[in-house]
Amino acid sequence: MTSSMAMIRARKALQAAGFDSGLHLERASSVTNEVWLAEDMVIRINTQRDHRLRREMLLTGALPDCIGYPPVIEYGGDLGSDWLIVGRLPGQPLSRAWPTMSVDQRRQAISQLAERLKALHTVEAPRVEGLVYQPQLLDRAPNGEAAVARLRDAIRTAGRLHNVDPGVMLDVDHLVHQSASVLEPFDGTTLVHGDLTFENLLWDGEHLALLDFEWARPGPPDLDLDVLLRFCAYPFLHVAPDYEHLTLAADYAPVPYWLQEDYPELFSHRRQFERVQLYSIAWDVQELLRFPPLTAVALLHEHHPYNRLLRLLRGVSYLDQMNGNVPINL
Repeated sequence: MTSSMAMIRARKALQAAGFDSGLHLERASSVTNEVWLAEDMVIRINTQRDHRLRREMLLTGALPDCIGYPPVIEYGGDLGSDWLIVGRLPGQPLSRAWPTMSVDQRRQAISQLAERLKALHTVEAPRVEGLVYQPQLLDRAPNGEAAVARLRDAIRTAGRLHNVDPGVMLDVDHLVHQSASVLEPFDGTTLVHGDLTFENLLWDGEHLALLDFEWARPGPPDLDLDVLLRFCAYPFLHVAPDYEHLTLAADYAPVPYWLQEDYPELFSHRRQFERVQLYSIAWDVQELLRFPPLTAVALLHEHHPYNRLLRLLRGVSYLDQMNGNVPINL
């Protein structure tokens, strides 16, 4: 039934855009939207009660051509079912191509990613409505304490959840308080992608394109490291089930170091490790509130946000591994 309703929504979008609603459509995997592929176009449908795709349509008008974003064909819909139709580019998500790519091809793709990000991070963010939901609980502000104020409120809320140790959340809060100054100022005006997984990068064998800008917003360039580093550590959590077994963390281990070689400015803050730690906490606390532990910690999935926070406090997180603080196989 769910698939049938999704197909109906896609065909209504085609009809509203003036296309033949009987076109052959193929369902594509997606985490946040319903995505359908026609021969020469892609239909994306957002079923959440926000206008993320409208934001994306407005934002992408400011993107430089080198980003590779496809041409926008039409936008429409209502709250809870807005849609965006763009041209279909050749290629496949980089995450699908990655397992069979040679080391040289992978290195070439990351070099292109660095160049695309450099260009993106110089774009002044157009004035559009803000996101209803923001992946990291951080707010643009002139000083660190103001930037983390909402995060600290959320940490206190999380400390009152069942199966959560209040002492653990006090330790998280202390770490955030002690590190807040590394964000000063947190008021960048240029665009960040906001959802930089390899699912949102298109690879045709030679050229890379950045897609899916629905989480794009103004911010410091290194904010894009948060999702990217998490993806490199746990890529199998971000791909469709049909190729999850082919998606190995070991294959992504060189990516952060390659990116640093080609885009050193992205890693150049003198307290860079503390910044990415804060970004990670701001993501995981939000996820903890969305998915509170329903059972004892010992029975939780190892990648539950509560366990990710515990590993960070213990100094054995994926960030510690990437920073060389602990063996990579911990």
